[in-house]
Amino acid sequence: MNIHMLDTPSLWVDLNQLEANIATLADFFRRSKVDWRPHVKGIKIPAILHKALEAGAIGGTCAKISEAEVMVNGGICDILIANQIIGQRKIEKLARLCHKADVKVAVDHPNNVKQMGVIATQNKTEIGVLIEINTGMNRAGIQPGQPAVDLALLVNETPGLNFRGLMAWEGHAVSIENECKKRETISKSVKELRQTIEMVKAANLTMNIVSGGGSGTYNIITSMAILTEVQAGGAMFGDASYCHWGAKTQPSLFVRSMVTSRPDPYRIIFDAGFKALPAWAGQPPIAINLPGFDTFHPSAEHGTVKLTCPNYDIQPGQIFNFIVGYGDSTVFLHDMLYGIRGESIEMTWPITGRGKIH
Repeated sequence: MNIHMLDTPSLWVDLNQLEANIATLADFFRRSKVDWRPHVKGIKIPAILHKALEAGAIGGTCAKISEAEVMVNGGICDILIANQIIGQRKIEKLARLCHKADVKVAVDHPNNVKQMGVIATQNKTEIGVLIEINTGMNRAGIQPGQPAVDLALLVNETPGLNFRGLMAWEGHAVSIENECKKRETISKSVKELRQTIEMVKAANLTMNIVSGGGSGTYNIITSMAILTEVQAGGAMFGDASYCHWGAKTQPSLFVRSMVTSRPDPYRIIFDAGFKALPAWAGQPPIAINLPGFDTFHPSAEHGTVKLTCPNYDIQPGQIFNFIVGYGDSTVFLHDMLYGIRGESIEMTWPITGRGKIH
């Protein structure tokens, strides 16, 4: 089969570019002397993470316990769940998963720590724990300094748990376009993290992981000699958003879509709306080789392209490819991802992480 046999809209990845992106990232982290633990919240497919592992990544980062289950069942042996796993049902799943792989989890509250220790002990397992610190993102995370140290001490003395280190995410800096201001914002986060690291060491606690970074910040934060591992994953796809935010990779993820209507010379209607090609997060999708392309505005079932100049040649039935605007908001909408090399369909991957939100 070749790409011209795909129905529309379809999600596909250029395998040559994907593999080049993975090689670029692996080489960057190798030269930076920082481990690479790609986040899979936007990747969703174990086989793609395996490609990163073959290139030198040490494991994967997941958002939810159900996502981690998909990765472990797909042969991934080293996982960080960069999120809080709360409640007996989910913690019991986590404990069972720890019998199959080295699974670590972020915590930021003593009640969660205490319950996790009880359940881990009941399940005769040990759960690796990272303390998540709020260094400016103002989402999850305990405050840096003494509150983080106190929580680390609690983890360290709780049976069934293994204190592994710290985690912080400078996500509030991702979309800052001025590089000097972006670097300054990240530096402030790093300063708080560094102070906390020193306090943890002063408390005679042993840790071997400081995790953070992402596809929109990795090229800056790695220069600050603070992290032992970076969670950048979306840069493997090099979507329009991550390229705009500073990732040093090229687009490899696309949606193939058909023209369905030409209401006037300045507008083209496609069959990919926000159910297949959303534009509500990050940068909008970009049409390839479409003369005069200006903007893409999706509704549920239609994508409207506005042109900068009139076009009378493009007709219903013609097919174009769009660079995905933001992979994290696109991949999970599809059942399949097609791996294309040249024009041949080399891989057909079920998106097994789709719907894994628990």
